[in-house]
Amino acid sequence: METLESNTAAVSLRVRDARFVAKVKVTPAGLLAIGGLVSGILLSTSVLVWTATNVARRRPLTAALLAKG
Repeated sequence: METLESNTAAVSLRVRDARFVAKVKVTPAGLLAIGGLVSGILLSTSVLVWTATNVARRRPLTAALLAKG
């Protein structure tokens, strides 16, 4: 069975005396999972925005009164 190669990313940040180093290793299956999670977050955000602006779309008079108050 073939082993999957992992993708590696590293970053190093230095500000005066402080130093930060981060390394990440992710397999292709992990990248697919991360992509699915990000897609879910973006789709749920659009649903929240749609719901939050529902009053303004259905009742323009109510939305205008709320904006003035």
